[in-house]
Amino acid sequence: MSLFRKKTIEDILKTAEQESHHSSLAKHLGVRDLTAFGIAAIIGAGIFSTIGKASADGGPAVIFLFIFTALACSFAAFAYAEFASLIPVSGSAYTYSYVAFGELFAWIIGWALIMEYAIGNVTVAISWSDYFSSLISNTTPYQIHEWLCLDYFTAKNNYEQVFGLLTAGVPFEQIKTDKATAGLIEGFAAYGHAPQLFGMRFIFDLPALVINLLITILVYRGIKESRNASNIMVLIKLVIVLLVIFVGAFYVDTKNWSPFTPNGMGGLLKGISAVFFAYIGFDAISTTAEECRNPQRDLPRGILYSILICTVLYVAIALVITGMVHYSELAVGDPLAYVFEKVKSLRWLSGVVAVSAVVAMASVMLVFQLGQPRIWMSMSRDGLLPKAFSKIHPKYKTPSFSTIFTGILVAIPIFFVDINMVTDICSAGTLFAFCLVCGGVLKLRMDPNAPPSKFKTPYINSKYIVPGLFILCIILMFVFQKETVNYYLKYESFNAFVTKIPVYSFLIGFIIFSVMAFRYSFSLIPSLGLLCCFYMLSQLGYKNWLYFLIWLMIGLVIYFIYGRSHSKLAPKKIL
Repeated sequence: MSLFRKKTIEDILKTAEQESHHSSLAKHLGVRDLTAFGIAAIIGAGIFSTIGKASADGGPAVIFLFIFTALACSFAAFAYAEFASLIPVSGSAYTYSYVAFGELFAWIIGWALIMEYAIGNVTVAISWSDYFSSLISNTTPYQIHEWLCLDYFTAKNNYEQVFGLLTAGVPFEQIKTDKATAGLIEGFAAYGHAPQLFGMRFIFDLPALVINLLITILVYRGIKESRNASNIMVLIKLVIVLLVIFVGAFYVDTKNWSPFTPNGMGGLLKGISAVFFAYIGFDAISTTAEECRNPQRDLPRGILYSILICTVLYVAIALVITGMVHYSELAVGDPLAYVFEKVKSLRWLSGVVAVSAVVAMASVMLVFQLGQPRIWMSMSRDGLLPKAFSKIHPKYKTPSFSTIFTGILVAIPIFFVDINMVTDICSAGTLFAFCLVCGGVLKLRMDPNAPPSKFKTPYINSKYIVPGLFILCIILMFVFQKETVNYYLKYESFNAFVTKIPVYSFLIGFIIFSVMAFRYSFSLIPSLGLLCCFYMLSQLGYKNWLYFLIWLMIGLVIYFIYGRSHSKLAPKKIL
């Protein structure tokens, strides 16, 4: 039994058509709705939270990181758009990989997408909780208890660190005012004040759980209701973002833009995970293919329009906030609100920003919560998951069981997961998916029997361009980054070697891909998408690679225990 058995495009479309006869999804989406879903997914925690840390590391030059990441995502978006036009079903990268690489890779990518949508929503829910709690405490006489705004393990860890400092003789006021330790106080208070039962402290993030429940109910009720809610939320946050850009532009001090790259390329690249996380979500549009009125025309447009609009807004926001305050002050959880609090006459706007952040992150959760059930629905149709995952609600026309299961999957980690770890792992899973989708387009282009797509990425021969780019990168590294080159060439210890494996993997992969591009005359745009996403993946660090590999191993165990034998492509047993 082959691990790489494939489904033809004709088989996938036939299966989707058969499903539609008795359990079809409701078709309500047009290009405006899809673009709005894209903006809803992209403009969220990235622009309201992680942009601050990225700006503090890279300075005003963080705009180049946004542009580079946008280009990488745009290259990948062309690949998604071509596949979405060719295979207009609700499987996204999972279905595309099934056609291009076979069942094993399809399972791997389906399992990886859980990290992007379901696990990624854990991050968004926790960020939403932080903004909501701050908004309540700053605008009302009420305050949510610390033990209702934090996960158990973070609170316990913070308590132990503060207790250790107090035991060592450090005054509490010093701990509270020192930037390095001030962030521990909330967890210290949460663990200390939490109610106990039989010695067990009750600490959980209530707002995060509540918003997850509300979003799950909304997604369960129907795509039309989700669309209407998304469009309203997108309109609100676009108005606020444009207001921030317009008002903030009058308070920009160009002296804050000098030096433009204060920490060099090393400091700039520190923010690559945070910046990429700001773009995660545009691919979720492709999971709504079966709910589009004209998917082959509208899906490519919606994907590309949303990335273009969001990139312009990101660059403008980054220039404004790094111009209003010095970049070194932006390592805060709410950078947009922070910069307006610094200007007395604009403090009213910080409250408006906080409200829009709450709306923005709720819209991100909505799109992610739409995407995950539809991936599971497609996997269930293929037999890789139990039939319950493909069950369609008779009244609401949504994948009911998958939607409820997604809500539960998001809720459980909220009790104990660290937000920073989830962000990086989520980025790793998404970048891996992007690499496979770009590679899938290249593979299909080599198949003379592949059906024509209504949307086709413009072909530019990369035969000489990709190898030339590799040579150029090596030359530039030796000329401008000698210290970096010496670091990676020098063997210090086995542990140091392990930390360099992601970069070594990228360089080896770049060499192999350059040879293949020369031999097979690959198309340039998907080639650049694969290389850019692989490069960003190599910058996430070896620990994230390790966590991601562990996650994939768990997925493979499930596949070999259940999915492989239950697949619709598995040979039928003869009695």
